[in-house]
Amino acid sequence: MDSKKGTDWALLRRVIGTARPFRFLFFMSIFLAVAMAPFSIAQPFIVQKIVDENIIGGQKEGLISMGLLFVAVLLVNVIMKYYFIFVTAELGQSVIKNMRVKVFRHITELRLRYFDKTPIGTSTTRTINDIQSINDVFAQGVITIVADLLTLVAVVAIMIYTSWRLTAIVFITMPFMIFASYVFKEKVRVSYQKVRTQIANMNAFLQERITGMKVVQLFNAEKSQAEAFRKINHDYTSANLDSVFYYAVFFPVVELVSAVALALMIWLGARGYIQDKVSFGALVSFPLYLNLMFRPIRFMADKFNTLQMGLVASERVFRILDSQEIIPNTGNIRIEKLAGKVEFRDVRFEYDENHPVLKDVSFTILPGDTLALVGSTGSGKSTIINLISRFYDINGGEILIDDRSIREYELKSLRARIAVVLQDVFLFEGTVFENITLRDPGISMQKVVEAATKIGADKFIEKLPGGYLYSVSERGSNLSVGQRQLISFVRALVFDPDILILDEATSSIDTESEVVIQHAIEKLIEKRTSIIIAHRLSTIRHASTILVLSEGRILEQGTHDSLLTNRDGRYRELFEKQFSEAII
Repeated sequence: MDSKKGTDWALLRRVIGTARPFRFLFFMSIFLAVAMAPFSIAQPFIVQKIVDENIIGGQKEGLISMGLLFVAVLLVNVIMKYYFIFVTAELGQSVIKNMRVKVFRHITELRLRYFDKTPIGTSTTRTINDIQSINDVFAQGVITIVADLLTLVAVVAIMIYTSWRLTAIVFITMPFMIFASYVFKEKVRVSYQKVRTQIANMNAFLQERITGMKVVQLFNAEKSQAEAFRKINHDYTSANLDSVFYYAVFFPVVELVSAVALALMIWLGARGYIQDKVSFGALVSFPLYLNLMFRPIRFMADKFNTLQMGLVASERVFRILDSQEIIPNTGNIRIEKLAGKVEFRDVRFEYDENHPVLKDVSFTILPGDTLALVGSTGSGKSTIINLISRFYDINGGEILIDDRSIREYELKSLRARIAVVLQDVFLFEGTVFENITLRDPGISMQKVVEAATKIGADKFIEKLPGGYLYSVSERGSNLSVGQRQLISFVRALVFDPDILILDEATSSIDTESEVVIQHAIEKLIEKRTSIIIAHRLSTIRHASTILVLSEGRILEQGTHDSLLTNRDGRYRELFEKQFSEAII
């Protein structure tokens, strides 16, 4: 992690702060961490007393009671460890459950610009893998480190109390242990960072390729894409193997240092016993103390890495939560109904700096009128409808709806009165009914059926197995393009919008389906302000106004008939071209 140490502490405090709603679990885990320390060291201390007093000292009558005490302490220690592991795990899972919901809600509120520049796989990694690492901060990180440190302090204290000479012998090997742990921690930290980066790259790659598998297969790109994945997979595997290598080196080194410490203790401790400077009970109990001391040291380096990687992951998650890539929802006007007047006044917009998409665009749509947008790819048609729904904010000028700035409306209230039917229909896995209502409990089956009947979509839906309860596969792959388009149209109608936007809504469907939708459109635009983007100019003959766009500017505007009178006009050129192609 490249952050400074102070930043790490601030980040750690913020991570621990996420456990605030679960104070009981947090303080219970701290209590258990503190309580386990004396019980952990009590067992070897009892062994020492049994050897020195009951066996060597000859006090045989107390042997049974001391043995029962040893068993009781052992059972209490086991039970406390069980609850400590369970409580810390429950705390971690509770935190990340809340965190996932919080992150997902924030992602749904981000502006489209964020998704334009961020791979979907990266957001998936942040929401799943990185948040899981935050769980490790609680379950295997900070609280377990506290427990290990308390145990270590208690063990060293009781060792010094029992025999400072044996403790001094053991401490001869400590510099080697500390040095090995430090090197291991640093090496594994770097390798873990590589692992996190590579898994994000892999998720992003797989998300894109699996989603676009049709394109991959159409262009026979399976081999090249498999080779690209092989390289990403190789980098990910190498990063994991690096961390495995450091583990494979570190643990044998720890065992070696531990064995050397034990050998020195037995050798020098035996001499101390012979010289009557060390009790036999201390000599017997010290290997147990030694194990209790080296065990937390052995795992503490790994737990520090777990904590560090949890902080790295949490920083990435917090970066999303702190992202200001949201549309400022400063409006306070909540609306139940719009008249539907839309006005653009010298609107300027650019996705990227110094690359304007709209240049001083001005037009007005009166309530109930239909505006058609015509132009080549990149002329700004889709940008206009995105701005009306406030998916992006403009760089200059003003957009008004019902003579009020679009920024004055509460965002969700505004979007609730606007419906959009896109050319590229996205259906979710679930039933037809759920895809139409988007799981809105306020929309009944009766309302869905009425909307479907109104546009003629009920005929094909009722023929599906299960009808409106037919299970739609991911992205609607088990439905035809026309069927998906009709479902999206019903989805728009069922929300009863005041402004209806059709973005190439009829371009991907067959002639029969187009007739059904065109009939529904003609009925709908009698009551709603409508904005239609269409390549098929025959579908916009009856539009109140047609705007012809080119490179972000309005070239022409007028009705279908008036635009055709301009022999040198762009609209007439496009119309005649389509008419000649239709004849051919």
